Amino acid sequence: MHSTALSALTVQVLWAGFLVSMVFGAITQRTRFCTMGAISDVVSYGDWTRMRQWGMAVGVAMIGFSILAYGGWINPAKSIYASTRWLWLSALVGGFLFGLGMVLGSGCGSKTLVRIGSGNLKAFVVFLVMGVAAFATLKGITAVLRVATVERVGIELSQGSTLTDWAASALGVPATAAGIALSMVIGGGLIFWASRERSFRHPENYIAGVGIGGAVIAMWWVSGNLGHVVEHPETLQEAYLATNSGRMEALSFTAPMAYALDWIILFSDRSKVLTLAVVSVLGVIAGSAVQAVVSGDFRWEGFGGTEDLANHLIGAMLMGIGGVTAMGCTVGQGLSGMSTLSASSFLAVAAIMFGAVMALRYQNWRLERTV
Repeated sequence: MHSTALSALTVQVLWAGFLVSMVFGAITQRTRFCTMGAISDVVSYGDWTRMRQWGMAVGVAMIGFSILAYGGWINPAKSIYASTRWLWLSALVGGFLFGLGMVLGSGCGSKTLVRIGSGNLKAFVVFLVMGVAAFATLKGITAVLRVATVERVGIELSQGSTLTDWAASALGVPATAAGIALSMVIGGGLIFWASRERSFRHPENYIAGVGIGGAVIAMWWVSGNLGHVVEHPETLQEAYLATNSGRMEALSFTAPMAYALDWIILFSDRSKVLTLAVVSVLGVIAGSAVQAVVSGDFRWEGFGGTEDLANHLIGAMLMGIGGVTAMGCTVGQGLSGMSTLSASSFLAVAAIMFGAVMALRYQNWRLERTV
């Protein structure tokens, strides 16, 4: 492939990623899809509607990922979540910190971007602080702490760290066959669980579940198929165009916030180029903004006071540190990671939910003391 054709393909990948992210942002804005909101609804009101949306989205993403892998359109072994070292402690600690942070910050990374698009100035502050904290945990002071502590603890595996790898090894079957079987059972079970409740059977909920899950599938295809080059003309090696990791990526929003800030701040540096991570951040904001304006939901919103500001600043820092440590947020691990059946993703999501529940109980305790 000539350099001109490669540049044109990179542009196609970036535009495709931006459009997929716009759809994600618009659907999230319209349907109020939110993992933190789903947990809050269950804890505070016993309402499982948004949790069922989330479950359906995970199920759809799982099945879609396995179909792409089984059909040979993507290679699961090249996913950013595929590794022979299982960093289980990083997933637990990072997930717990992120769960605490997303409650204090009024939403996870994706929800923060969606709220920016609808005019929320609090979310813009969270984005800035979360992006800086994430960058520091990627390459700065908290990165040194991360590497020196939780990342020292891990389990080396010969067959990989996904449920698919474990099942394939135990049963002696091809990984693609094990993956599609597991995804149909687990993902299909989640979809069945979500849709069996009669009150859930509303078009808005299906738009959320199928639409968000479909956006994750689409991004896997964009990154792993459209952007896949068997032999890069400069390195003569396999490459995944426009990715920060050099591997197949899907939707995630903690590290991408750091990459977006880096790109904006150092824009004149020619080494800072657009990536799928950066355009996904911009795409979600744009999609949310379009939907908010069309629906009449766009409105400016600021902080309610000093305590409100403090909670959001602390929450943003915890999300930036926790999201990078866990290698993903409620979307990065909860949707994209779980779609690959990564064992770390299941642990990270459990830790995120536990942290969120603890933070919600703390907030309720604080509220009771002020009444």
